[in-house]
Amino acid sequence: MPKIKICGLTRQSDIEAVNIGKPDYIGFVFAKSRRQINAEQARQLKQLLSPSIQAVGVFVNEPIEHIIRLCRSNIIDIIQLHGEEDNEYIKKLKEHVPNKIIKAVRVKEYKDVEKANEFASEYLLFDAYHKDQYGGTGETFDWNLISKIDKPYFLAGGIHAGNVLEALRLCNPYGIDVSSGVETNGYKDPQKIFYMIDKIRNATFQTI
Repeated sequence: MPKIKICGLTRQSDIEAVNIGKPDYIGFVFAKSRRQINAEQARQLKQLLSPSIQAVGVFVNEPIEHIIRLCRSNIIDIIQLHGEEDNEYIKKLKEHVPNKIIKAVRVKEYKDVEKANEFASEYLLFDAYHKDQYGGTGETFDWNLISKIDKPYFLAGGIHAGNVLEALRLCNPYGIDVSSGVETNGYKDPQKIFYMIDKIRNATFQTI
């Protein structure tokens, strides 16, 4: 069964919704974004989060020391790197904290997917490429470009209730990462969260 990640939580009501819906992961965005929160906000939200749900910290070219502090404070459980971080950066992080790492790759063409196998992270995340943004665009990309991936990956970028089953059928990812697809007027919508989780958990079809 695919894992589910609801990204970009910012409010107590968001936490209350996921505690009911029970996705596998949620995301706190520390990078510049309309969903950005700071360490203190994340700490308060994490205290309210069900222990069964893992909190992912989303970063873009962040100073390593800040990520280390968040990990050691148990504010985040998993690190997601969404910028230009290379293997040297990843290996340095691994020297200091045991937290698993998701390396995001913005897909423009097949070679972007091909190069992703070289990263020393435990997971990958494929998102749509946008020249001016590192993520959170709400846009999809050509899922047919994904093939021959050696490690588990999350599929992100413009996924919503109307296309999530097609994404699962075509790509068979380790996990689905959703943000704008479960929002109404820019805020997380509990009913959309519940519907998305239910749709993924009850999906029955043959992947190709």
